[in-house]
Amino acid sequence: MTVESGQPDVRAKRLSKDEIEANFADLHPPLSRSEALIEADRCYFCYDAPCTTACPTGIDIPSFIQKIRSDNIRGSARTILRENIMGGMCARVCPTEVLCEEACVRNSHAEKPVEIGLLQRYATDPIIDARTQLFPRAEASGKRVAVVGGGPAGLSCAHRLAVLGHEVVIFNRDEKPGGLNEYGIAAYKTVDDFAQIEVDYILRVGGIEVRHSCALGEDVQLPELIDEFDAVFLGIGLGQSNDLGIEGEDKDGVINAIDYIAELRQADDKSRMPIGRTVVVIGGGMTAIDIAVQSRHLGARQVHMVYRRGPEKMSASVFEQALAQTSGVTIHHRAPPKRIIGDDHVIGVEFETDDGKFVLYADMVFKAIGQQMEGIGDIEMENGRIVVDDGHRTSLTRVWAGGDCVVGGDDLTVSAVQHGKLAAIDIDQQLRGAKSG
Repeated sequence: MTVESGQPDVRAKRLSKDEIEANFADLHPPLSRSEALIEADRCYFCYDAPCTTACPTGIDIPSFIQKIRSDNIRGSARTILRENIMGGMCARVCPTEVLCEEACVRNSHAEKPVEIGLLQRYATDPIIDARTQLFPRAEASGKRVAVVGGGPAGLSCAHRLAVLGHEVVIFNRDEKPGGLNEYGIAAYKTVDDFAQIEVDYILRVGGIEVRHSCALGEDVQLPELIDEFDAVFLGIGLGQSNDLGIEGEDKDGVINAIDYIAELRQADDKSRMPIGRTVVVIGGGMTAIDIAVQSRHLGARQVHMVYRRGPEKMSASVFEQALAQTSGVTIHHRAPPKRIIGDDHVIGVEFETDDGKFVLYADMVFKAIGQQMEGIGDIEMENGRIVVDDGHRTSLTRVWAGGDCVVGGDDLTVSAVQHGKLAAIDIDQQLRGAKSG
């Protein structure tokens, strides 16, 4: 059980800027018109389509594909965006392989499913790029709603409320809106600043004010928002990364993966990001995959991803696991970490398996074992998340919630968008007196 000797090798510019730009190119390049028409023609346009049932936002997938087939791109985009206003981002980051495409009737050992995600991107990109507004605002209601959190849940809620005629103020903790779409997704999944292009499209509907650098509990207080606004929606995510709870976790070179990803996403020159020659990633979810693959793309020679349970328990999809492996990441299973080794700076991690202990050398260690949130006043919580009903109402009067912060949140943009949409519909009904408080 030995660890390589020598000083940790962490530095920037392991690869040239051109090499890194090539590594961070679009993971799934968009379809051309001819490719889209050919792919759309593969759809059977099923009645009671299983792909639509599998979509968390309930997009009528056969309908939008049929419109692509007839060259009605505006109509196709409208079908998508009326159910999922972040359909452009979801076309890029949704795990379609375990949602709509897995349910596709063409998905068999003999053929591949219809490429629904790429078709969705084909339909939505021209509309979003041109800032074409498909949903005019209703007559002003005179009601004001506070949305805490500028991520997918908050933006979805705000947009639907604005379309319904309400005034919305978004209180956003970060300097930019977008939440994890802006700060937490691998850079090769959403290139060319698409996250902000989509945010700009959403905000252009009108009736939405964004206040940046406003964190709940620090810059704004929930009781004050309840007093000032007619309704409050919480889309605050989880925010705080989980600790490993092991010896040596505080050493230099042990980094929260989500923090590094955020810094990488905001970097003007990715080649200037320091990365180790040998990297160990602890975790088995999408964030673990994202940081492992990006470490390789930045020039790490060896990247080990270590998960404490078996592959069947990993929350990262089979596609994402395969992406990591084909990118040169070695995945280890059933190996919980026991301690971080080193003096001031990490030089290795000790793991324990049923067969005994082993050590992996590391210049850098990324923690990617999930996030948590602190309790919020008197609001009902369960296992560190907010309890909501089917309309996304919390235990506090006139307060709704959605996204990763609620019980049932699953770290997917598409699910957060649905939560925000459902909450907005319920808020609108409540404000118009269609439901009792």
